[in-house]
Amino acid sequence: MDYLAGGFLKAVYLLISGDPETYTAVFTTLKVSSLSITASMVIGIPLGFLLGYYEFPGKRQVRAIVDTLLALPTVVVGLFVYAFISRRGPCGELALLFTIPGIAAAQTILVTPIIVSLTATAIESLDRRLKTTLLTLGARGKQIIITNLVEARYAVLVAAITGYGRAISEVGISMMIGGNIKWHTRTITTAIALETGKGEFAVGMALGIVLLSIALAVNGMLIFLRRRS
Repeated sequence: MDYLAGGFLKAVYLLISGDPETYTAVFTTLKVSSLSITASMVIGIPLGFLLGYYEFPGKRQVRAIVDTLLALPTVVVGLFVYAFISRRGPCGELALLFTIPGIAAAQTILVTPIIVSLTATAIESLDRRLKTTLLTLGARGKQIIITNLVEARYAVLVAAITGYGRAISEVGISMMIGGNIKWHTRTITTAIALETGKGEFAVGMALGIVLLSIALAVNGMLIFLRRRS
């Protein structure tokens, strides 16, 4: 217990004193997660709308594939992205390996199926009379899309926050694509794994406190939005 208490007190001190190594990992995590969730929403929301709103041959199969990708292992994503962006890969000229954009690109692949699936579910859950009403009133194209997304806005936000929680807590992609480089690509999760392995329990606990706080904030927002939706 003394070991845990001492580690906790030192962790609090590191956070209060503004330890640069600790906060660099925090800011890198927030930067990577923000980039990935933004890209995932830009890609996932339109695809989710199309999947939820329209009927087309093979829709059930497509939906099954998307739902299967929700459980995509992070290390598998990291492995395939690494193969593509390494020097010998087809995208090696982009120099994304061991960079923040590289991590964000891989996390986008991980998070996008979540956005697509939950957005499609949100659109499918809307009152079916809405589509008929909009068509009767002469709505077309963008008007239909915007109106449906506005009606499902809370559920779409739930999708975004769920995806953000997935991105901010993953470790496999950050380790494989980012390389866990100090002051550059080291995130909260990779730093916790490294520092704990080195015996720096206090640093790991400090980062764990930050990550837990972010997770609690994300879950709090999820609960609020689910009640509104």
